[in-house]
Amino acid sequence: MIGRFEIAQQRQLLALLLVLSASHAPAAQVISPAPEIFAPGVISTAAHEAAPAFTRDGNTVYFQRSSAVQSTILVSHRASEGWSQPEIAPFSGQWNDMEPTMAPDGKSLIFISDRPVQSGGKAIKSYFQGNEHIGGNLWRIRRTDSGWNPPEHLSAVVNFNTTIFAPSVVADGSLYFMSWNTQTNHFQLYRSQYRDGVFSAPVPPSFSDGQYSDVDPAVAPDESFMVFGSGRVPKRSMDLFIVFKQNGAWGEPIWMGDTVNSPGSDAEPRLSPDLKTLYFSSERTLPIAFPRSPEQAKADLARLQSWDNGNYNIWTVPLKPWIDAHSGSQSLNARAPKY
Repeated sequence: MIGRFEIAQQRQLLALLLVLSASHAPAAQVISPAPEIFAPGVISTAAHEAAPAFTRDGNTVYFQRSSAVQSTILVSHRASEGWSQPEIAPFSGQWNDMEPTMAPDGKSLIFISDRPVQSGGKAIKSYFQGNEHIGGNLWRIRRTDSGWNPPEHLSAVVNFNTTIFAPSVVADGSLYFMSWNTQTNHFQLYRSQYRDGVFSAPVPPSFSDGQYSDVDPAVAPDESFMVFGSGRVPKRSMDLFIVFKQNGAWGEPIWMGDTVNSPGSDAEPRLSPDLKTLYFSSERTLPIAFPRSPEQAKADLARLQSWDNGNYNIWTVPLKPWIDAHSGSQSLNARAPKY
């Protein structure tokens, strides 16, 4: 799923495995605008795109482009005329790299890779559901005045197996991610506290108990809320949920409704640096009306060849309706990190 384990094909397979769980999420009570495609034909293309990670000023984005056999992290820059044509990020390309996430202070970036842990070794592999898949471990790069330092493999405390994906970093450096629960055969979310340069043993958040697959945590820097993907009810495939902290404890996940969620897979959420926008990946396509004119057929075909073909593309939707609907929530401006 989400550009991992043979990338797009495996996400479709995993969606079929999510018929479980009886835990019901509260129904969405939010009027949300329809999602919009992000940079069609430039960042969202005919390939499979996911996981945009923005610099603090929002003018540079790292993201994943992948197929069933490869995954690479690309970088694009905002200019007056729009986003630049993406290029391979300087730390990516040799191995399967995916799911970049920027630390809130912009000084480091964590991503997933199957690259060997030891120099000269082989790419790591993941094993679950009786099959071998592209493996995943957490790697970090740190920003310097001259660019990015070489990637460093995070400790075995967080890389406790080869099925680690979807990192999210919060303000104190603590790390959220997902991994396979071999007891329940579902993905589960985890949090590892970071203190004095050391990660502690990962612990699942209270709402993610492994009884259904929870994936792709996108956590506010102050940990006041999280958007994630899940196969829990009332999912149709993989859907997006939002959950808030209440008195220091996570509340009940809220389904983000059938405007944000499509009948297909919706996952890989990411938060903009100012927390005003939710980015996510979706299999949705634009509706086509038949019969159509020759001109409309040409336009539909051009869009299909550019991006609108049912592969994952990156979409955006405002977060404000969800924050405002949460009783007692702070404003987005109060939640946004300040450095």
